[in-house]
Amino acid sequence: MIKHLLSGADLDADTATEILDTAAEMATVAGREIKKLPALRGRTVVNLFYEDSTRTRISFEAAAKRLSADVINFSAKGSSVAKGESLKDTALTLQAMGADAVVVRHPASGAPHRLANWVDGSVVNAGDGTHEHPTQALLDAYTMRSRLGRLAGLSVAVVGDVLHSRVARSNVLLLSTLGAKVTLVGPPTLIPVDIAGALAPGIDVSYDLDAVLPNVDAVMMLRVQRERMRDSYFPSAREYARRYGLDGPRMRRLPEHAIVMHPGPMNRGMEITPEVADSPRSTIVEQVTNGVSVRMAVLYLLLGGNNR
Repeated sequence: MIKHLLSGADLDADTATEILDTAAEMATVAGREIKKLPALRGRTVVNLFYEDSTRTRISFEAAAKRLSADVINFSAKGSSVAKGESLKDTALTLQAMGADAVVVRHPASGAPHRLANWVDGSVVNAGDGTHEHPTQALLDAYTMRSRLGRLAGLSVAVVGDVLHSRVARSNVLLLSTLGAKVTLVGPPTLIPVDIAGALAPGIDVSYDLDAVLPNVDAVMMLRVQRERMRDSYFPSAREYARRYGLDGPRMRRLPEHAIVMHPGPMNRGMEITPEVADSPRSTIVEQVTNGVSVRMAVLYLLLGGNNR
């Protein structure tokens, strides 16, 4: 097992499958009266978040606690970071406190890679800038496998703001490694030039959502990240929703078995309508549940399973 999880590219097919299989075992813990395992007792996991987060931070915290690890939640707001402390000095402080794993979210792309050079423990990338978010890709893959029974040979459309999406990049890398066929869909202004060839071989790009939908097994809607946009990438929210939003009529163009995914948080009414988000085809709530099991598996394998 790898020491750090910084990118979807860190995972080969065997390692990724080991994580997904371990997550399936971890999922059984949720059905117990006492939802705890002693696997990481005595280990310390630090959640180091420089950006706001709800799902990811709470998911990692729940995962670590279910494995009986000690958890320290660090927020940049209200810490010495506000006084100008550098990432390196913060890392050295955590190292001195005996952190066995650091889960980091940072607005700068590449920050987790730098952190991995400064601490002895394992580093897990919980989202860095517009670069990657590998555990989100793992939980998405787990959800697809749970719903559809396999990953190899699946056709997956990743739709929307690919330009600013770390989720999209990690999913392209991981799903390609596991044998799925990925198509990136969105306005030309929100799909980087040559991204398909740069990330993985065999990735398709389309600017026509309606043409892609009848041929996919899963459609993953991405949040439009307006907080990262400094220019006008499309005429209006209404125009974006008309061309690239998933509504009821578009959902009915999908094959009967196809599922609808979203990493959250959602802009309801823009990239996805309430009718779709709350439909039986939607896996959005399942993704949140599965995230805890997948992150339990990641922490266990990094700190416990293969490293003792």
